Amino acid sequence: MKKWGIIVPTSMGVRITPDNGLPVGVTDRYTMQATSAETNVASIASYLGIPVKVLTTFVKDSPIADFIKRDLRARGMEYEGPEVPQGGPWGYRHQFNIADSGFGSRGPRVLNDRAGEVGRTLNVKDFDLDRIFGEEGASILHLSGLIAALSPDTGAFCVELARKAKEYGTKISFDLNHRASFWAGRERELTAMFSEIASLSDILVGNEEDFQLCLGISGPESGGKELSGKIDSFRSMIEEARNIYPSVSVFATTLRQVINANTHLWGAIMLSGGKWSVVPPREIAVKDRIGGGDGFVGGLLYAMLRGFDDERMLGFAWASGAYATTFLTDYACPPDEDAINDVWKGNARVKR
Repeated sequence: MKKWGIIVPTSMGVRITPDNGLPVGVTDRYTMQATSAETNVASIASYLGIPVKVLTTFVKDSPIADFIKRDLRARGMEYEGPEVPQGGPWGYRHQFNIADSGFGSRGPRVLNDRAGEVGRTLNVKDFDLDRIFGEEGASILHLSGLIAALSPDTGAFCVELARKAKEYGTKISFDLNHRASFWAGRERELTAMFSEIASLSDILVGNEEDFQLCLGISGPESGGKELSGKIDSFRSMIEEARNIYPSVSVFATTLRQVINANTHLWGAIMLSGGKWSVVPPREIAVKDRIGGGDGFVGGLLYAMLRGFDDERMLGFAWASGAYATTFLTDYACPPDEDAINDVWKGNARVKR
């Protein structure tokens, strides 16, 4: 019996968001939340009762670290990782993400302040991987390109996690998550690293830019024609990825067209076991778009753990992403599966 449904390595930080939907710099009132893309993913499973473990690092004696730990416990997540001494006022800290939600014709803006980020010190020597994957056991290891590209140490950590997970029969999920600023000057190093992780993975997720920029796979151009006209190009991109990475059993990507900050067309496509599933783009209302893609991946992994068939799995993933965009937090907090299923059904009627 495996103890963990999902394990995620991550660099935890906080997001501060202007109240009342205002832009950054216009207000003096902000709401703070703990955040990371990887725990955004895992929140779908943790809120729905699946055990989740977070592998991370904390700044020792930091009130921000305490805030993050309380938040993870409130989300039902256990965590493990070293406490790193701050090292003075110019030493380590948890990243700050400063982001507004946008409104109507005004798109959201995100500013990342990652100087001295403690998560960049994530190192394989600080974790007993044989205990974690061998004695405790995990069904899925979820890796993100954000962590793999954060620093040489975190990249080596992700590669070793993938190798050890494969050794113990843990499925590996890899969300490519390309960030140009992380890749600058490191393209050859990171391409080789990402290719190795992808070759070990069972589940590979990314948008068109992720597949092209992380793995060198041709795909549709961003922008341009309507999403519905791009689906064949997305299929071709995934087929090419399957030829290069035949051990991957599930490929998935989301389809998004922004009408305005609060109205998107949202779709998804998946190749699983040689079978295609497609959710044609549908209009969704968006309160805050950050975390929608993470919600999609979280719903996909939850559905896999629950043994859903392919059509239901992709529908649940699509609805989890759409559900996440109705929250001001970067992650969704579903009370039960019905809350997500109702999004899929288009049922927003009151429940008493």
